Formats: sequence, structure tokens, C-alpha cells
Amino acid sequence: MATVKALVISGNGTNCERETAFACEQAGADLVEIVPVWDLVAGEKRLADYNLLCLAGGFLDGDDLGAARACANRYRHTRIADGEKRLWDELREFVQKGNLVIGICNGFQLMVKLGLLPLIDTDNFDQSVTLTFNDSGRFEDRWVELLCDQQSPCIFTKGIERFEVPVRHGEGKLVTMNDDLLESLSAKHLIPVRYTRLGDKLPTEEYPANPNGSPGGAAGLCDPTGRLFGLMPHPECYLHRTHHPRWTRQADLPEEGLGLRLFRNAVEFLAESGVRS
Repeated sequence: MATVKALVISGNGTNCERETAFACEQAGADLVEIVPVWDLVAGEKRLADYNLLCLAGGFLDGDDLGAARACANRYRHTRIADGEKRLWDELREFVQKGNLVIGICNGFQLMVKLGLLPLIDTDNFDQSVTLTFNDSGRFEDRWVELLCDQQSPCIFTKGIERFEVPVRHGEGKLVTMNDDLLESLSAKHLIPVRYTRLGDKLPTEEYPANPNGSPGGAAGLCDPTGRLFGLMPHPECYLHRTHHPRWTRQADLPEEGLGLRLFRNAVEFLAESGVRS
């Protein structure tokens, strides 16, 4: 069994790093560390020492220039202190090695602006999608229900049919370069989670079940390998039944919140696959 080492990056506006790290711990990771991004820049910590990267939610750089845009520029252009490599070079090597990455909310926004998602062309990390302002024109803080695509290669959502989680964002609407790209993502099952109405079996674009107006109810994306995954809702906020807003009224809620299953899937995959840091 391979050792699972999870890195949760913090700093410059993240505010969900502790919950995300706790989710990794509860999922069974052997090592979980919260590391400020500037420790990576200083060369004090290296991405190569881990095999699960978690880009947590928050408001990177105050969402200046658009959500996660400033941070994406930092990754692409900031050189690591002890050599010629940029932080972007280390991140690309981490991805190409076959490690796992999950980006949640602001972390998802960062992944699309770095070109890590949907990454249909593995030789091209150009940005092809973005996440923009909610159709409601305001910040949305509510619980939503998600449908999982059973044919998606996404490692994180394997074995999950549907689950409820909270959203907390102002820029969550998925926008692609063209309709053909959106259709291609759907055909290749690279939209592993979609918003749905409570108890329904179809995705929805209707507010408030779809909190941002994403076409086709898209709530997240994965790459063709299923190893890279980003979503706007917060699975790290539903780890136990008492996190659910109906926990005092709904007797059939399981003790373990379904948000934790995403992290368990990642840890179990790394432990069994032999991917080593």
C-alpha cells in the first residue's frame, strides 16, 4: 500500500484549509499538511513530496482581477527561490506524474484559470473555460443537491449517485469558449457533478436549485484521467450528519456525511494504485 500524503495550500485569502485538511485526515491520509503558498515559493516545501493536492476554498487575493486570477498569475510566473523552476513548473510535474488534485470553490476557479481543467489536451494547459458571476448577481450561500455522472472517469465521485452539500460563491457560473466544447465535455463525461432539484433525477438550470445558472447544471469538471477534479460546492463542509441543516429532523441521515466520501475515494485510490510521492 502506498503512503498517501496530502498537501492543503493556504494563504492569500483561503479560508477553508482547516476543514479540508480535517477531511483528508478523516478519509485516512497518512500525512496531511497545511502549507502556505509562500513556503512553496521559498523552497521550504516541495509539491513533489506529496501525492494529493487540495486547493481549498476562500477568496484568493480578494478576488481582484476576477476570482483566482491573481493567484493563477502567481503560479505561472513566480520562481522558486532555490532554483530556476517556477511554481507552475512544479505543479505541471505534479500533475503529469499521475497525482491527484481537488479544487474546491476558489480552488476550482484557480484550476480553470491555470488550464488544469478540463485539460482535454494534456500538452496544452491553455485556459478554455472560466467561472463567472452568478446569474442572480449576488453571493449564494445555500445547500444544493448534486447528481453524479456514473460514467465519469472522476476518481473522487466513484460510487456516489447524489449528495447534498453547501455552496458559498459569487462567481460560479461555468462558461466555455463555445457550445461545441460544452457538448464535448458532456459527451466525454467530464462534468461529473450537476445541480438538481431535491429528489429529482435530472440536472437543472433553474434557480435556486442551480445557484449560479451554469449550463446543463454543471457544478464541476474533471480531466479525462479523472485525477483532476474541481467543483463549486464544498464537500469538506459535510463530513458528519450534524453538519446537515436537517440533521435534527431527518432520521435517515448517515453518521458520515457524503462529502467525506469524495476524500475517501481519493485516499483509497492512491493507497491502492501505488502512486508515490
